[in-house]
Amino acid sequence: MSNLAEFLVETARRQPERSALRLGPATLDYAGLDELTARAAALLRAGGVRPGDRVALMLPNVPEFVVLYYGILRAGAVVVPLNPLLKTRETEYHLRDSGAVRLFEWHAAPGEGTRGAAAAEVPHVSVEPAAFAALLAGHTPDEEVTATAGDDVAVLLYTSGTTGRPKGAALTHDGLRHNTDTVVSNLERLTPDDVVVGCLPLFHIFGQTCGMNATLRGGATLVLVPRFDARTVLETVARDRATIFQGVPTMYAALLDQPDVVEPDVVQPDGVKGGVSTLRMCISGGASLPVEVLHGFERRFGCVILEGFGMSETSPVVTFNHPDRPRKPGSIGTPVRDVEVRLLDEEGKQVAQGEVGELAVRGPNLMKGYWNRPEETAATIPDGWLRTGDLAREDEDGYLYIVDRKKDLIIRGGFNVYPREIEEVLYEHPAVALVAVVGTPDARLGEEVAAAVVLRPGVGVTPEELVAFTKERVAAYKYPRQVWVMDALPMGPSGKILKREITAPAS
Repeated sequence: MSNLAEFLVETARRQPERSALRLGPATLDYAGLDELTARAAALLRAGGVRPGDRVALMLPNVPEFVVLYYGILRAGAVVVPLNPLLKTRETEYHLRDSGAVRLFEWHAAPGEGTRGAAAAEVPHVSVEPAAFAALLAGHTPDEEVTATAGDDVAVLLYTSGTTGRPKGAALTHDGLRHNTDTVVSNLERLTPDDVVVGCLPLFHIFGQTCGMNATLRGGATLVLVPRFDARTVLETVARDRATIFQGVPTMYAALLDQPDVVEPDVVQPDGVKGGVSTLRMCISGGASLPVEVLHGFERRFGCVILEGFGMSETSPVVTFNHPDRPRKPGSIGTPVRDVEVRLLDEEGKQVAQGEVGELAVRGPNLMKGYWNRPEETAATIPDGWLRTGDLAREDEDGYLYIVDRKKDLIIRGGFNVYPREIEEVLYEHPAVALVAVVGTPDARLGEEVAAAVVLRPGVGVTPEELVAFTKERVAAYKYPRQVWVMDALPMGPSGKILKREITAPAS
């Protein structure tokens, strides 16, 4: 088996009548999901999509995302998942860079994807549930799953470093399959009796591998939550008797802050029993989980949180606090099956235990490379070991701890914000001479986006105007909430801006 879509086909043959997806009261069983993905593959093939073509999805957490994702794979094409919050210029860039031949966008979106597709001259399909169901019904299910090689690209997931524009991490069928199998058998130990709450965005690799792919591989049920809301999630857990919750640290903080949480075995006002007592495991990733939040959540909800580490380029899981080993709060755990890690100094040599070094990864989960970027691929994987840009230390038991980020990546509420991208936008303003985008601590979101600017002589603009200027051009989670003007930015001997010396003024 090479094509990742075989996961779903096999599960559907084994347990056709079991529930695969839920959204509110609606349920779709495995046989129905398998048939819809076969119809989606037929739709794509009829439209001229060929193996290796890139097809973009700009959808929230709805069943149509899952149907199209596996339909694209069945057709031998490459999935390009895009954040539905992207603006026109961002959508156009991603479509052009990937060479996408089609964009599927949610019907209720504000139209940024439509305009981006038009600018990139890419055919656009608006996905409205009833109309989309009718569209699929017009195509006979194509049961064929296109044969693919293990190192063929399955998903092109856009990410970025602190320099340059977003780049596509080319994730292979083998890499995604290995990571998915690891999650199913070793980490979450999924069975058909499990119910997984899917509020992590499916366009993100965490939600894709650990949520969608692992759940369907294990034959469990994925309960889709289109938009995270703490109260909605608690009600969903109680209603659907959920056993696994996956989230980023800000989600756990929000759940912990719910004043009227339904405690285990208490009857809710609507008559639903059980509260969150059915949860057997919670998974955290995407950013470091504060130990205070971990302990507070576990005391209140009576469910252990296991933390791990991963990134887009590694499909994503690298390390985990394994369920069959002692857990260490604050640690990202130990490497998962078949994955190796090293901590390296600036010269690429392994540091001594207890010392801080850059986390490097080697294993079957690594990306094939950055799409059409051989130089950047070579810089990131110079010798078979992928440099993560994260600084970590290892204790005497082999457990790893993230110390800091070598890169300037900002993680705001679980979403990655890349300073260079925002700086490029601010530089477009005629009043801006120099700019440095930095992350500032935020109790609710983990980090907030902020920008220090130096203005051109004789040109006036207010910080509020610069915030509004950026807000119009990038997704809502990216624009800086705080902008301040400086006479000069701190510089090093080579003229490089020293972001570590920039401190946001008290607000």
